[in-house]
Amino acid sequence: MQSILENPLRGTGLSGAPEMPQNEVSAVAALLAKCPAHAPTQLLDLPDLAKQMGVARLHVKDESGRMGLGSFKALGAAYAIAREAADRVQNDNWPQALVGQTYIAASAGNHGLSVAAGARLFGAKAVIYLAQSVPEAFANRLRGIGADVVRAGATYEDSMVAAQAGADAGLGTLLSDSSWPGYTKLPSRVMEGYLQLAAEAADQIDAPPTHIFLQAGVGGLAASVAAYARAVWGDAPKIIVVEPDAAPALIESIRAHGVVTTTGPVSAMGRLDCKTPSMIALAGLARDADLFVTITEDQAAHAVAVLAEHGLTTTPSGGAGVAAALAGLADMDADARVMVILSEGAEDA
Repeated sequence: MQSILENPLRGTGLSGAPEMPQNEVSAVAALLAKCPAHAPTQLLDLPDLAKQMGVARLHVKDESGRMGLGSFKALGAAYAIAREAADRVQNDNWPQALVGQTYIAASAGNHGLSVAAGARLFGAKAVIYLAQSVPEAFANRLRGIGADVVRAGATYEDSMVAAQAGADAGLGTLLSDSSWPGYTKLPSRVMEGYLQLAAEAADQIDAPPTHIFLQAGVGGLAASVAAYARAVWGDAPKIIVVEPDAAPALIESIRAHGVVTTTGPVSAMGRLDCKTPSMIALAGLARDADLFVTITEDQAAHAVAVLAEHGLTTTPSGGAGVAAALAGLADMDADARVMVILSEGAEDA
């Protein structure tokens, strides 16, 4: 069922939150420069789609080409691994900085690619746990960049349990894009990597947006972009967090004033189909987001089709922010300047 919730915690956040998202990007840019494939992505101005939405401007941050991996997530784990490499590098020998290290991750998609690519770049190994539902073509992409793939369980949550068990058994270091009590350091760094996207958009846009739509799974991207937006634009933009109605983890956690695990059917928005939010991301969004909304499967599919008409190919996850804007799930008048993130390219791209 579709939901809309005005954030009752806006500005104050959760009481006793142990850690908040960062908003300082200088160290991120410096370390990502060590990655040969790193380059800014485009911020597109789509006047025809803006007209269709009934707004003045529509800016789309297109992450479909990010570092050759096709998703914003290329920034996260790659940066976290680069931070580890910076602590160990000797004689400026970055390709050998992490030889002997192994990183373990569960993935429903793009996070695993970022872990695998970052590990290979600095001489480490990557072991990626995939649920049986993840297509074999994706497993082969991971193998193609040097990762070992382990199939574990029917769902993403099952693969997370297996990855944690592997790390507990001493097989490597868990590198998750979510966080929970006692596990915050590496996921916080993953979220720091996403600040690069936000900083690029702020440099590329010609006027501050009035509305920012941010799709969320565990919430890392949304929280990082929201934190940076508040740092550079203050309270002016209305920040809207968008989730599948099958996985309303953030909206229900905001209602409960703390992390809750939700249930629901499998969503076509597979990258966003996360039933439990990241603790750090929830804390940041409780403070920074104005509105939490859920979208239906049909709304997500409609957004993919509309974007294709305008020359942009993506998935239901990648177009979820556009879906919420098209559905009018936030008050936008004819003067609105909207920013959205096309967070990944089409799966067959």
